[in-house]
Amino acid sequence: MLFQKTMLAFLLLSASSILNAQVSLDGKANCQSDSIFLSTNFDTARVNHCVIKQDDISIKIKPENKPINDSPWYAFKLQANSEKQVSVRIKYYDGKHRYNPKISKDGVNWQAVPFKLKKGDLTFKLTLTDTPVYVAGQEIISNLAYNNWLDMQVKEHQVEPILLGNSVQGRPISAMLSKAQSNKYILVIGRQHPPEVTGALAYFPFSESLLKNTALRASYNILFVPNINPDGVALGHWRHNVNGVDLNRDWKQFKQPETASIKSYLDTIVNAGGKIVYGIDFHSTHHDVFYSMPQGMGLIPDDTTVNWLARLAKAEPNFQVIDKPGHNPNRGVFKQWLSDTYGVHAITYEMGDNTDRKIIKQVAISAADTFAETLLSYQQTKSQ
Repeated sequence: MLFQKTMLAFLLLSASSILNAQVSLDGKANCQSDSIFLSTNFDTARVNHCVIKQDDISIKIKPENKPINDSPWYAFKLQANSEKQVSVRIKYYDGKHRYNPKISKDGVNWQAVPFKLKKGDLTFKLTLTDTPVYVAGQEIISNLAYNNWLDMQVKEHQVEPILLGNSVQGRPISAMLSKAQSNKYILVIGRQHPPEVTGALAYFPFSESLLKNTALRASYNILFVPNINPDGVALGHWRHNVNGVDLNRDWKQFKQPETASIKSYLDTIVNAGGKIVYGIDFHSTHHDVFYSMPQGMGLIPDDTTVNWLARLAKAEPNFQVIDKPGHNPNRGVFKQWLSDTYGVHAITYEMGDNTDRKIIKQVAISAADTFAETLLSYQQTKSQ
């Protein structure tokens, strides 16, 4: 209940100020007929071109650059002079349909829209009024929503706000640090890929549960970086930052300011005697899965992730915990870099695009609790 109230509060704050960005429609900010108005003048919006003819709305969605991962994102607002039903067709370029349409009048409460796929195009019908309605592939979680959430956690849990650096376009890479009388650090990051909203929906309750765990916070420092790609989020990107780079492939060369700012902070921690012990990176994909580091690679302790996910499976017997170990040393992926650099385990925590939102929250809380239990069990073993 507390998580729901917190989410509602910061999303309402965000919705009230969401109109803070412009996205081009072939040089225009809006698209309209005599009676229908389509707008993209808000954070996370994406429409590349639109045509309105009577009650038919045709939209084109293109990636920010290519080649690119096939994750076509769209978000826009619609309204009409008077109540009327309209038909919407979304055509994707350089990608196939991934995110099913949802609508919201307030940017907080969302509902699914019945749809069809015709020759790869997404089609659906809506009843419009003079009250604007948001249409998006997933729930909208804007940069402002992250800022509001961070502010709330800082006040509620007395953690330290940190500015790690700035994005290509100068947006802050904001973080918070829960300090302990310890040299051990856990890193929890998210939103490297802008459309992967279900990962964000898991990130919030997971992080809040860690912050409520006094035993964990007494033994480990925890660095939270919830929104690594604020430019991509603001501009409604499919995958990349403003430089056209997949940030989850830049954890080797660190040519992008977003990843470089985090590495610089971790270097500062290690140079001061700190020790990175675990990393978690939240994402979304087509199904629920945990991409882990394999055992037998000399990581210490070797069975950390296996024990954690076994505890999670026991705590959530109705949820299938899929563990897919993998070793890709040259791809520039966060979990691989963290593991190779610090000799510890790291994991990519993926939630399915269409996983029930209540399940996402429930599993995230259990995942945080069992993660804490796992790390604290090693602490107890060493002290005995």
